[in-house]
Formats: sequence, structure tokens, C-alpha cells
Amino acid sequence: MFASPAFAQAAAGAPAPGGAGSTVFFLGQFVLIGLIFWFLIIRPQQKRAKEHRDLIDAVKRGDQVVTSGGIVGKVTKVEDKMVEVEIASGVKVRVIKSTLADIDSGTAKPAND
Repeated sequence: MFASPAFAQAAAGAPAPGGAGSTVFFLGQFVLIGLIFWFLIIRPQQKRAKEHRDLIDAVKRGDQVVTSGGIVGKVTKVEDKMVEVEIASGVKVRVIKSTLADIDSGTAKPAND
């Protein structure tokens, strides 16, 4: 009915489970997952953030901008952290620079009608 003591003991040549090889494999998985996160998520996000900062720092008077709220206008005044945007003739609003989503320097040509 009961198992004999021979089955309960590990074989003489077999390594015990959870040995040094298992630990290295376990840590290797964490390193691999970390590298995958770095190259697929963190690095591209940092690159986009840097490009956006450079774009924001390069804003100048006369640029057409789109805010993160969807307001489109033309920059009339640039300050350290704020930008004055004319959204209609005679209607100017002050916007924080970091809320600018897109900037067009006016290099695009008008459509031919």
C-alpha cells in the first residue's frame, strides 16, 4: 500500500530540482523581459518625447499650431513657458507650450484650385 523508501529518494546522479542552473535560467528570463520592454516600449516613448520637446522649443512667431484640445491657430507671441495663439481675427488665447500637439512652420504649399 505504501511507497517503498527507494522511490522517495532522488537518484544518485540526478541534480536536485531548483539548483544553480534553474536560478540562472530564472534570472535570464527577467533580463530578457526587461530588454524586450526597453526596446519595444520605453525607448520609442523616450524618442517621441524628445522629438516633441525639440519641436516645442523651436516654435516661433507665425507658426500654425494645434493644441492638444484641438484648437488650431497662429502663434503671435512666444514667451518662456507660454505662447499666444490667434484662433480667429482679433481673438487671442494664451496656451502653455507643453500642450501644443503639432506645429506647422508654414512650409506647406497651398492646394492648387
